[in-house]
Amino acid sequence: MKSKRKEARYFYMFISPWLVGFFLLTFIPLIYSLYLSLTQYSGSAAPKFIGLRNYTDILFHDDLFIKSLINSFQYAIIAVPTSLTLALIIAFLLSKESKVSNFFQIVFYFPSIAAGAAVFTVAKFLLKGEGGLLNYILSFFGIQGPNWLTDSKWAMTALVLVNLIFCGSQMLIFLAGIKQIPVSYYEAAKIDGAGGMKCFFKITLPLISNVFVFNLVMGIINAFQIFVQPLIMTGGGPFKKTYMYGMYIYDSGFSFGRFGYAASLAWIMFLIILFISMFILKSLEKRMNYED
Repeated sequence: MKSKRKEARYFYMFISPWLVGFFLLTFIPLIYSLYLSLTQYSGSAAPKFIGLRNYTDILFHDDLFIKSLINSFQYAIIAVPTSLTLALIIAFLLSKESKVSNFFQIVFYFPSIAAGAAVFTVAKFLLKGEGGLLNYILSFFGIQGPNWLTDSKWAMTALVLVNLIFCGSQMLIFLAGIKQIPVSYYEAAKIDGAGGMKCFFKITLPLISNVFVFNLVMGIINAFQIFVQPLIMTGGGPFKKTYMYGMYIYDSGFSFGRFGYAASLAWIMFLIILFISMFILKSLEKRMNYED
């Protein structure tokens, strides 16, 4: 009995720094932001309680809310599947142990740990309409590249292309899932005459379904929270075509001085992401694999 109490005491002692950080840096700010969403607050005067007026204004009278939300949905619908597909293909190709495999794992993962602002700044110069490296390469094939970041038809595509650079984290998670699959499954399939593609769709993909759903949900969350990339590369233009929801939250608070309004926008986005995540988890629950 004493040993259990001692273990419990040590347990709480070791997790106490995390608990303090959680309450001070996450839980209390979360509750305070919920309170701010019910107020009119400019950052200088004391918050003035106005109830649900911020939410009604956002939902029924704010065209920019609709515009930024549609842009975020459009980006997520394109960026998430393409990033997942590329990450899965790379993980499958690198699943065999070799020195080359380890080297390319580092290469593909490196952008994910590099400073995002620096990567986006470099990408902005590479995608310039005139003098950009991508258009220069296309010119060798007789193709005149568009103004990637200033043409309303291509700006969103440019953001999606740059997002593919950061598929390294998803790739490593897929790779870890693939390596958990017993080799005997593939050996038995090959004896039965199954080829590489059939093994992938009949063995690999079903057995990493839970990993796939995890990457899918996290990808959607990250896609809806995108902020730095469009801010640096397009500034939300042209004509607000890449003006994302995260940018609108930032502008509402720090550019327009409407922190209560910004908090309301953030909570609406939280509810949207929560609903989408729960819908995906519920819809794909039967397809997920939990075998050890």
